[in-house]
Amino acid sequence: MHYELLLRGNSLSFRGGFFGLCNVALVTAEDGTRILFDTGHYCVRKGLVNGLKERGLAPTDIDLVFLSHLHFDHCQNLDLFKGVPVAVGETELGYARNPHPDDLFIPWKIHELLADFDLRVLPKRGLIAPGVEHFEVPGHTTGCQALRFTQEDGRRVVLAGDAVKYPKEMLAQVGDMCFGSTEDSRRSIAEICEGTDIVVPGHFPEIFRRNGNWIWDEPPSIELILR
Repeated sequence: MHYELLLRGNSLSFRGGFFGLCNVALVTAEDGTRILFDTGHYCVRKGLVNGLKERGLAPTDIDLVFLSHLHFDHCQNLDLFKGVPVAVGETELGYARNPHPDDLFIPWKIHELLADFDLRVLPKRGLIAPGVEHFEVPGHTTGCQALRFTQEDGRRVVLAGDAVKYPKEMLAQVGDMCFGSTEDSRRSIAEICEGTDIVVPGHFPEIFRRNGNWIWDEPPSIELILR
């Protein structure tokens, strides 16, 4: 059981917007099932395909696409995975049909896109593969979900999506962009952190528990190329 990041996210923004580059992870379950956690959005399509290719994989080699939530920066490359089953929380599907009035980030026609797939609608918690638990972590949206599993080295990992976007939210124990409720966010972050050794946030490098503290080994970065 292990995971690796195909794309590394960051929380960099600019006046009037943000880059929206999320972590995209490949999880290999105990039985060899390959689960793609989120897909990123259009500007990282080439990077996503290349990340798979570097590992000898094509999109069709993925066994399941797991979408933590239905914001554009986490799901817009779904069309690259035609024929691959897709897992989304039932609560999140409902939220995406009637999002918070201030939530501008649900992609246009996302439900029509999902209708083209073998859609596996998830309850609030359960197993999606041997040793891989999914669980609802509302706050950022009302239906965000995370994955939890134990690596071969015994460390417990949570892929948190935007329930934890960056360390500030773990330290504050509440999200700073809650289209659900702040109370839900507090509960979700507490569950994510409980008994966990590695948290993979939505938009920041991995965060590790060491000597009772949460630390990270690298800052978020992006290489900009001017043409």
